[in-house]
Amino acid sequence: MKKLKVAVAGLGRIGKIHLKNLCRNFPEVEVVAVMDVLDESKAIADEFNVPNFVGDFDELLVVPGVDVVVICSPTDTHADYTIKAAKAGKQIFCEKPLDLSLDRVQEVLDVVNKSGVKLMLGFNRRFDPEFKKIRQLVESGAIGESQIIKITSRDPGPPPVSYIKVSGGMFLDMTIHDFDMARFISGKQVKEVFAKAAVMVDPEIGKAGDVDTAVITLTFDDGSMAVIDNCRKAVYGYDQRLEVFGSKGMAQAENNFPNNHKLYTQSGVSGDLPLHFFLERYDASYVQEMKEFIDALVSNSEMPVDGNDGLLSIAIGLAAKKSLAEGRPVKIEEILD
Repeated sequence: MKKLKVAVAGLGRIGKIHLKNLCRNFPEVEVVAVMDVLDESKAIADEFNVPNFVGDFDELLVVPGVDVVVICSPTDTHADYTIKAAKAGKQIFCEKPLDLSLDRVQEVLDVVNKSGVKLMLGFNRRFDPEFKKIRQLVESGAIGESQIIKITSRDPGPPPVSYIKVSGGMFLDMTIHDFDMARFISGKQVKEVFAKAAVMVDPEIGKAGDVDTAVITLTFDDGSMAVIDNCRKAVYGYDQRLEVFGSKGMAQAENNFPNNHKLYTQSGVSGDLPLHFFLERYDASYVQEMKEFIDALVSNSEMPVDGNDGLLSIAIGLAAKKSLAEGRPVKIEEILD
């Protein structure tokens, strides 16, 4: 079988993960080029025996034989790169979000659709084994009609303020994953968003115009609900939990730990803290995510996460920002109009 020839754009943290996984886990794939604006990233390309290293996206697109482009560059490049790749006839995997503007996202999706290429967005948490199992339980009816979803998502520490200033804010750079998870787990569409938030971790985050601690309530189209709690800092590690309560029972996914030991003494009970960072916690999900992307390309089937999923998650994030600013529930139709 002819190998898929893949090019990777951007060799930051996520780009390195995808490059490693593509080179080590998928014999049906050949990474033929990587692109990064930093010359020192060439050492990473050399480590994985990638024959072409370029510093410009246009150069990447003209490397002979490229079938697929994996876009892991900074957010403000995603829209331009996706449009260029689509017009060049390349299949596309792009890390979320496509852009922070709904109009711009729609423009990108229009170009992709017109070009006839496939596009998948990188919402990796859908592919976590624990969360996928919860989705299967909900889908099978094991817990009956879902009534309340609870999502806890807390980072071990905040990103640099310099990042926060350009990220679009917590709702669009962090909670966007949880908005997508709420839609994925429930299989429903969000109708209304109500957000409460504050600055409780770092005053500098507030000075940058953002929040670091939030509770968001989503109301789905059937009246059921999801509650998301976020914080930029959990001193005990990366806190990622999920619960779905339904008419027949409840399904729950807890944190992952380095091991499951417990020590019982007269002083108390102790054990390891949760895995400390998203690269560890979601390592398996990144592999599965890329597997399902490649499978969809090979079988010419629908992408498991498409451009519309990305657009709707951004719309929910913008509704949350509007809700916080105006102190009221905001209907999604207000954002999508």
